[in-house]
Amino acid sequence: MVTLTIDGKKVTVPETFTLLEASKKLDIYIPTLCYHPKITPFGGCRLCIVEIKGMKNPVTACTTPVSEGMEVTTTSPYLERLRKTILELILSDHPNDCMVCEKAGDCTLQELAYFYGIREMRFEGERRRYTKRDDNPFIERELEKCIMCGRCVRVCAEVQGVSAIDFGYRGFDLKICTPFEKDLSCEFCGQCVAVCPTGALRGKMWTQKGRQKGVKEVDTICPYCGVGCNITLHVRRNEVIRVTSKEDTVNEGWLCVKGRFGYSFISSPDRLTKPLIRIAPKGCEAADPRRAGESPYPLSPTSYESFREATWDEALDYIAERLKEIKEKYGPSAIGALASARCTNEENYLFQKFIRAVIGTNNIDHCARY
Repeated sequence: MVTLTIDGKKVTVPETFTLLEASKKLDIYIPTLCYHPKITPFGGCRLCIVEIKGMKNPVTACTTPVSEGMEVTTTSPYLERLRKTILELILSDHPNDCMVCEKAGDCTLQELAYFYGIREMRFEGERRRYTKRDDNPFIERELEKCIMCGRCVRVCAEVQGVSAIDFGYRGFDLKICTPFEKDLSCEFCGQCVAVCPTGALRGKMWTQKGRQKGVKEVDTICPYCGVGCNITLHVRRNEVIRVTSKEDTVNEGWLCVKGRFGYSFISSPDRLTKPLIRIAPKGCEAADPRRAGESPYPLSPTSYESFREATWDEALDYIAERLKEIKEKYGPSAIGALASARCTNEENYLFQKFIRAVIGTNNIDHCARY
């Protein structure tokens, strides 16, 4: 353990801590743009600069390890002037379109500009312009709004292990791009979107659907598999407009492409709302005369016209009756079961137990292959 002093307060932390992590222990705020607690420190934005007694120049708090007896100053008129100048330099090459930006109200750069009172740009000159837009189906990349913080690059490499993007070129031409600048082609998990501090990355499905005002957040569980990731639905006018995930959850804020972008089924007109029972084709007699016109065997209908609506009680009773009849007439091996990858592990365990112990067959499979 190491003991040091930050803004006159003593703190003891592990020797692996950085000055930024030690400051967080004391609840001391240091502005950052490129830092994220779950990826490797980068020190690129320079906003987290602090002064250390005995050192001539400020250092970045996110990359400087603690040491015994350090005396650190995190804020002073000198440091605040430097931070404001750094912000002005970043904003000098950034579009001033907050009024129509999807990230407005949830943008770290916008918040910092607000707190430092930056209204006009002191620095003028050539600005980056990109006319090409990425034609991938899920993620909108506006490179003009990219501040080169590298969060997206690091999360793609370190968390997903994909490395679909990286820094390319040098100097003024530096930008984050795909290999050979082709359209983004990856898993589309959206982790890069989740960690981007500006509006440079966003979901294409979110455009002009709503930002902060009038948007309600609803915490729930992702319905796609048994992992049980926590998600937050952003709802406006009774419609889900985007999906995010909070960092203090079992999945630590990370999601896959299905969990983050696969929510359009919620409002789909094709979504089933009642159980359906198949109707037997002409010339096919139902096994139970009481259910004339209904098929005792699985069919391959081409439309919902081959079904009729039923209540849950009716559907479950029908299933129980048919399973019993088939087992008595043809034996348990005539029955097969498919479990669902959308169920929890506990639900799938109970299902296989029912098939093996009650029905008496091992004909069960689990389709987790999307």
